[in-house]
Parts: sequence; C-alpha cells; structure tokens
Amino acid sequence: MSHPTPSFCRRLARTTALAAAILAPPLGCDVLASQHDAETDKSGTRDNPGEQAGDKADAPASPQGSEAGANAKSTQDAAATLTANAGPPPVATPAVDPAAPSTAAVKPVTTQARTDDEQNSVDVFGVAAPATVFITQKAIVEDYSMRAEEVSAGTGTGFIWNDQGHIVTNCHVALKDCAAGIKAARLSVTLYDHSVLNAELVGFDPTKDIAVLKIEPKGKLVPMRRPPKDYNLVVGQKAIAIGNPFGLDHTLTVGVVSALGREVKGIGSVTIKDMVQTDAAINPGNSGGPLMDSSGQLLGMNTMIFSRSGSSAGIGFAVPYMSIERVVPQIIKDGKPSRVGLGIAIFGDEMSRRFGVEGVAVRTVPRETAAFKGGLRPPVQGGKDIQLDFIVGVDSTRIKTFDDLYFALDGKKAGDKIKLSIMRLPSKDVFDAEIELIDL
Repeated sequence: MSHPTPSFCRRLARTTALAAAILAPPLGCDVLASQHDAETDKSGTRDNPGEQAGDKADAPASPQGSEAGANAKSTQDAAATLTANAGPPPVATPAVDPAAPSTAAVKPVTTQARTDDEQNSVDVFGVAAPATVFITQKAIVEDYSMRAEEVSAGTGTGFIWNDQGHIVTNCHVALKDCAAGIKAARLSVTLYDHSVLNAELVGFDPTKDIAVLKIEPKGKLVPMRRPPKDYNLVVGQKAIAIGNPFGLDHTLTVGVVSALGREVKGIGSVTIKDMVQTDAAINPGNSGGPLMDSSGQLLGMNTMIFSRSGSSAGIGFAVPYMSIERVVPQIIKDGKPSRVGLGIAIFGDEMSRRFGVEGVAVRTVPRETAAFKGGLRPPVQGGKDIQLDFIVGVDSTRIKTFDDLYFALDGKKAGDKIKLSIMRLPSKDVFDAEIELIDL
C-alpha cells in the first residue's frame, strides 16, 4: 500500500489551515472558546483526562513524524499570515460627525420614511378626523357686577352619526348632571373645519352613558364608519383614539385592545357591561370620542379611565359599539332609550343585604299589572314578621342584585313573556310567575 508524498501532505495542511480560518466562528465566541480550552488544559479538567493520558502513552509513533511536525508548522504559519492580513477586529463606529450641523440622515424604510403601521395610523386619522367633533358645555354665571355671562363649563368629544346632524357623545359630556337628568344651559359643537354650531340635546341613556345631540349642518357631514353586524372584536388588535384631551382638539393616540367584557360602574352606580379596555392614551376631554380599528371602523366610545393622577395610566374603557348601535337609533326615534320592565317598584340592594337575601326586594305592585296577576305582592307587616317578595331569578338567570335584573331584561321587547322566580319571606318559599313585559 503506497503512502502520500511529503509535498502532497504539505499542500493538504495549508489547504486545511486556510479552510479552518475561513470557517472559524465570530471573534467573541472564538475568544471564549480559546480561553476555555487554555483553562481546561492547565487544570486538566477535560472530559476523561485519564483516557487522554493513556492514549498519549499508548499511541504508536507516526511513521512520518518529521512530516507531521512540518505540517503543524505550516498550519501555524498560514494562520499567522491570515491574522496579520485581517487587521484589528471590527468595532462599532459612531455615525455622528461632531462638525456636522445635525445627525446624519438614515435611509428610510420607504420613500416617505413610514412603516406600514405608521401609514395606517395616518390613513385612519385622515378619514376619521372629519367625523370627530369638539363639544363644549356652556353655563350662565354672574360676574362681580351681577351681569350674566356665558362661560365654558366643560368640554368633551363626539362623533357624527349620520348626515342629518346627529352627534353621539357621553351622557356626562352633554348634561350638567347625567344621573339627575339636569341639562346644560347650552351646548356647542366644533367641527373639523373649526366652524362652531349650536347643538340641542335629543335624548340620553345614563345607564349606558350615551347621549345624542342634533346640529343643523351648513354643509355635508361625513358620518363615522361603523362595523358590520358580524364584526369580531379581539384582544390584541390595533386601537386608535381621536379626541380633545385638555382642549387640544383632534389629538390621535394609538394602542391595542387590552381586554373585552369589562364591567365598570357608570352613572348612578349602574354597571356598564362588556366595556372595551384599551391602552391607547385617554385623558380628560377624550370622553365621547371614537375608538377605532385599523380600518377606521368604530369599536366603541371612549368613556372613562382608571387613574390615580387623573391622567392616562394606560387603562381606558370604551362603551362597546354594539350598545351604541342599539341605543342611539332608539334615542333618535323616541328621544329616549326603549326600556321594558315589570311595572313594579323595587327597593335598592341595601334592603336585600338587610334581610340577608340575594335578590331584588319588591316595593310596590299596582293591581292592574301583570306582575300582580302573576302573584307578586308589596310588603305586608304582620306582627313581628314581614311578608316581603324577592326576585331571585329571570328565566334561567340567577338574580342577586339590581344590576342582574337590569341586564336580564336589557334587550327584551314589550310583550315578551318571562318566568320570574320569587322568594317570599318569612317562609322563604320560592314560586314561579309568568310575567309579560311592558314599555316603561
């Protein structure tokens, strides 16, 4: 069997050294690996040191020992040459020229220096800003000389609902006292073109914090785009808010839909359900403004924030567009939201807590109502005990508080029949009654 010639071995060694230098890992990893190898060589802590020592002792002499030494020297010489030619290792070089009048220009990601997401925000503002309005509530005060003077009593935001001039905003923006139903002395609406128009209150729903205003437009109005009925709102999608925080009209902020289905106490301590939570910055003055998706479609109406300072803390809440879509047409048509009920009066939740019952206590039941015919009765004092009815269920829904009863009836129509579950004290017997709902 023939052996390779010495010249062939030398050429092979040089080729191997060159390939090893080219294929070596980056400098940092290489340095760490070399340090590790040197440390382990000194400490003798490589894997199976005994076996390595034995291998060295037992290994037979190479028939070409001198050639191996020459090859090793050739490999070292080739590596040294490559290192010398490579120069010092690369380092980060500052891009700032102290003599330049400004920082150097950076190559934009597009010809207009905008990412796709930035361009989307620009596009949404372009189409939605003309449909967003600035609402000012006026009050009449007397100055030191007892002269009546009109001053701004509060500001907020709204958006155009239709081209007939209906504006949607929050109840607490449009009224002086929404819970008590006290109207503002005067309302004005500032459009995108800065024209100011007087506004009239059409109606409001304090339980949803929704109000509708009416202006007489001098030109064409562009209503806010609304999503289709099968729209699927999801956590994580983009959320864009336009409003007038601190009076700075048409301010845009961007975030995401942080959560869905939040329950927040609204006007009169009535819980507003299914609120949309967002981290888009919402500040005082944003109330009543639109919260939109990346298509410029209405997701909800910015209503309140959670904050200890009074400014945005990244936790804002919007009335969902489904509630707006249901309530606003009712207010436009009738001046108030359509509400159905049982035709009875009830006690507050404190009465239930007083008797230790989870339910809604019945206060009065007119004799002509379906509730009376169904078996409900007002309280009757009999000796030491009191006969008192509690509504504890509607159909298959357990009723524990007024909020539960309100939402069990929300969305139903006059003429609908429901099954009430009634607990009567002092016996605590429970019976069912079929009741037909009526308009309130």
